[in-house]
Amino acid sequence: MANDTLEQNRRRPIPRQTTGRSDTLLDAIEGTLADFLAAQIASLDAVDPALGGLARTTRDLVLAGGKRLRPTFAYWGWRGVSAEPLEPVLPALAALELMHTFALVHDDVMDDSATRRGRPTAHRIFEQQHGARFGKSAAILVGDLCLVWADQLIARAPLPTATLFGVRARYDRMRVEAVAGQYLDILGETPGVSWSVDRALLVARLKTASYTVQRPLQFGLALAGPSSSDILDICFERYGSLVGEAFQLRDDLLGVFGDPSVTGKPAGDDLLTGKPTALLLLARQLATPAQLAVLSDGDPARAAEVIADTGAVLRVETMIQERIAEAIAALATAPLAAESRAAMIELAVRATQRPA
Repeated sequence: MANDTLEQNRRRPIPRQTTGRSDTLLDAIEGTLADFLAAQIASLDAVDPALGGLARTTRDLVLAGGKRLRPTFAYWGWRGVSAEPLEPVLPALAALELMHTFALVHDDVMDDSATRRGRPTAHRIFEQQHGARFGKSAAILVGDLCLVWADQLIARAPLPTATLFGVRARYDRMRVEAVAGQYLDILGETPGVSWSVDRALLVARLKTASYTVQRPLQFGLALAGPSSSDILDICFERYGSLVGEAFQLRDDLLGVFGDPSVTGKPAGDDLLTGKPTALLLLARQLATPAQLAVLSDGDPARAAEVIADTGAVLRVETMIQERIAEAIAALATAPLAAESRAAMIELAVRATQRPA
């Protein structure tokens, strides 16, 4: 039943990639990252070849694909009020991908994930060189390096000091909320800790919505300067929270029912660790005593069947659709150009009706 639901989502027409995911923007982001990382590799190589190897592995992780949603949302937050050339803000937009890599690498260490984007995770790559302890330690350093590099890249944006201060305020809030959400995420997996659907959604807002949609939009708005629209800032707060929650709810479904060949990650890991996602918590609320026993027996395949049978999948699908409808409605009165509004509507759909 759940797989049928997800398959219907895959077949559902999704708007063609146009303004929200323009090749020009993505190529510019990739080029900015590639140039910056090449310079960092050369610098560390000159100190010690082993450091050059660390930098090359980090580069490969950063450039290994991904949806590039964060710089894309930030771009439309900026373009919504600015008609200036793109080049001056490119370093700041690209920096969000370095922050994203930091978060992914550390998250994979905490979850002991084997793959990401269909490739070995950072700690598994280093583990092959000198063992598991070295692998985890080196991966933590990769994440730390990405966070430092993100700071350096933002500082390269040739913007007025007052503008950079505003951008940094958004960026710092984004980082604090991501760390706070991650802490609650691992706390929720601790035996004996009470959790609820509302708390799972709080984690989604902090860990996912904040640094995927909400703060990148406001980060982009800040790139336009301190005179940017307060009305638009409030609109982005609402839209970003709703789309970000829906994004995480889709992730919850894909974590259980997604195709690993498409998602690039094993299915069922959340069930093995007992991660208290909104999906699992809803299933437990709706389950019979016999179904609850199955959800607790540690078999991901059987648990997935029970989750589908409880109706939790359809409940989560409804939650996703409701949030996207509210987010689009929030854009209706926003002081945005038609192009920007259309791009943000497309992004809301694409980010939440995805197969990976």
